[in-house]
Amino acid sequence: MQWRREEYISLLTFGDVGRPMFVELFGPLIGLEDEWRAQGASAGELDLTAFDWDWVPVADCGATTGPFRAPEPVVLSDTPEYTISRDYLGRITRLPKGVATIALPQTFPVTDMDSWLRVKPIFAYHPERIDWQQLERAKQRQADGAMVVASIPGGFDVPRELMGEEAACLAYYEQPELMQDIIATLADTSVRVLERVSEHLTIDQLSVHEDMAGKSGPLAGPRQVREWIAPYYRRVWEILSARGTRIFQQDSDGNMNPVIDAFLEAGLTTMFPMEPAAGMDPVAVRQRYGRRLSMLGGIDKHVIRESQEAIRAELEYKMQPLMQQGGMVFGLDHRIPNGTPLSLYRYYVDLGREILGLPPREAGKAGWARMAF
Repeated sequence: MQWRREEYISLLTFGDVGRPMFVELFGPLIGLEDEWRAQGASAGELDLTAFDWDWVPVADCGATTGPFRAPEPVVLSDTPEYTISRDYLGRITRLPKGVATIALPQTFPVTDMDSWLRVKPIFAYHPERIDWQQLERAKQRQADGAMVVASIPGGFDVPRELMGEEAACLAYYEQPELMQDIIATLADTSVRVLERVSEHLTIDQLSVHEDMAGKSGPLAGPRQVREWIAPYYRRVWEILSARGTRIFQQDSDGNMNPVIDAFLEAGLTTMFPMEPAAGMDPVAVRQRYGRRLSMLGGIDKHVIRESQEAIRAELEYKMQPLMQQGGMVFGLDHRIPNGTPLSLYRYYVDLGREILGLPPREAGKAGWARMAF
């Protein structure tokens, strides 16, 4: 079912919208489509439209706050096994074919202040970061029911992309001036761009991508978040929230439990995808934070390839009445994994709809849009 922006905003701010929202956040991993085709999947099942997922149309606000006018990527080597490229940051990357969609960096451009200053121009403010024609299109789409979304670069994610995880973590201690200048540049650009954009339309959601955690916890702790990242978040959020923005959403895999409090203090309202395999339990988070934090995801993607009994236990726990009181978008915690039988995925969809009190899927009724924005 297609939702309107007003309904989605109300859901994520714990308003009464009359029904839960059940979505597919990311879609299948590479290779699953071939598995399902061999199991007799229809065309609609392969592109997920046959599952009648809930979704809300999204409009880009016209602001570019991240890399701007960066060099075009260049393919250096293309073999049956790998594609070796130089990316927009000048990193050498390697993409294994047939098993991955994101290339792994083999080198990083920033090691010190001098190397950062060579990269800094693509993160600096420029008036042409605002696409005024896109902004006008976003206004019209918003009037038609679409969510208007703005994004800012991650306060951990960008240093990690520039330096690599280990060097970025050490920079908090060994190169604080470097880290300060990187984050100050991100903040200055984001504030100047979004301040202008929000004078002309209401941004419904501010999004930030961090991916700063693994199973053992986040790579930056509460102290680093409060000292380095939170002031950046707050500068942007204070402007937008004063002008009507209601949702501040963060995307980070892994175990984020140790830093939830610090990010809530920074203005964050929503987190996803709440990975159970990394120790994230959306029910426990709801019990602890109540209406201070809304969530997307949280259903263990690995369970749906186990058995009907395992799926029922997972859904009855995650979709319990406490979680149906708003502030929750139900869905898998990441991409549908390879080895998921089509029959179990169908069972997951139909049982979830039953538990949530949604009508059964109708033959011929189709719709799907990736919800991870």
